[in-house]
This record gives sequence, structure tokens and C-alpha cells, in this order.
Amino acid sequence: MSQERTLSIIKPDAVSKNVVGQIISMFEAKGLKVVAAKMMQLTQEQAEGFYEVHKERPFFNDLVKFMISGPVLVQVLEGDNAIALNREIMGATNPKEAAPGTIRATFASSIDENAVHGSDAPETAKNEISFFFKDAELCPRTR
Repeated sequence: MSQERTLSIIKPDAVSKNVVGQIISMFEAKGLKVVAAKMMQLTQEQAEGFYEVHKERPFFNDLVKFMISGPVLVQVLEGDNAIALNREIMGATNPKEAAPGTIRATFASSIDENAVHGSDAPETAKNEISFFFKDAELCPRTR
């Protein structure tokens, strides 16, 4: 198996529901380890920069508005095949299509307010992690 890191964001809707700990527990229960985390309020510029890949899409402005509507928890998860495992734990983007027991099936209310974000590929993960964290902020598990 391949040790990987992936970015995970617990979005404003999930933070406002006070389920941050439950979501982190779901990641940890499946073997992912938190190696960096910070609560933050994204600025308009940060949200636009992070989601720049979607700039031409019709949902971009609503996505930015949602992501700045409240605090988020940004974290780096590490583990065997962390990217695919994180996406499996999150469930489908549309919570109505998400498998029972996934984060989105459990906590998301709509395709727009879907509780979490996760990187979709190794290069994306690398870029997304560096968007929010310096190398020195990552804390590899030594025990």
C-alpha cells in the first residue's frame, strides 16, 4: 500500500452543526491520521484562489459565498491510499447518492452544502496542502 497525504476541509455547514469531532473520528476509525489541522475563516480571496479551477463554472460564485459563510477546519490526513480512502469515507458529492454511513450521507444537507472537501488526485493533494500549510506545519506521526 502507498502512504499518501490528502487535504480535507470540514466545510461551514458541518462546523455550524458542531460535528467536527464526529467527522474526524470517522477518518481515524478507517485508519487515516491527522498530521495538520487548523480552524480558519476563509477570505473571499482565499476561497476564490482555492477553487480557481472552477472559476468558469456556473456554481463558482455560490461555492465561494458558501465557503466564506463561516469557519472551516482545514486538515491534512495521512495513511495508506489516503486520497481514495478519504473520498470513500466522504461519499458521493450529492448526499442523496452517498452510501449510508459516509460523511455526506450522515451530515450533508444538499449537493451545495455537502459537509466536506477532499483532494481527488496526488497532484491535486500536493497543491491543495501547500495552499494552506507550510511543510513545517505538517507533523508526521512518529508513534
